[in-house]
Amino acid sequence: MEEPGFRVLLVEAGDRKTEAMHAVRTVTGLSLFESKLLLDSAPVAVTEPVWFEDAQGAARVLEGAGVHAAVVCDWCDRTVQGGDGPLDPGPCAGPWWPAESCRASHPPAKDS
Repeated sequence: MEEPGFRVLLVEAGDRKTEAMHAVRTVTGLSLFESKLLLDSAPVAVTEPVWFEDAQGAARVLEGAGVHAAVVCDWCDRTVQGGDGPLDPGPCAGPWWPAESCRASHPPAKDS
């Protein structure tokens, strides 16, 4: 059984269009033209399901360019927030994995 992945959702392009296009290009590898089309079609998923840390990194790149981005759990379709502790303490409702494995509610233990 695979671990649930996380998608980066481009919620809103923001005001800095040129920087936003470059950030989308950095995250996706698309051309600048394709990046602009993606920005214009917000809200839209920018990545396929990836590891949580990769999704957070991609969201940080986008947010650094003024793009409003969110990390969405591919299992239960909830938006997850960064930080320590449970990312979203609500109950998991995904159909494929046991609730204990949903990283939206149970982040991985950090190595000390």
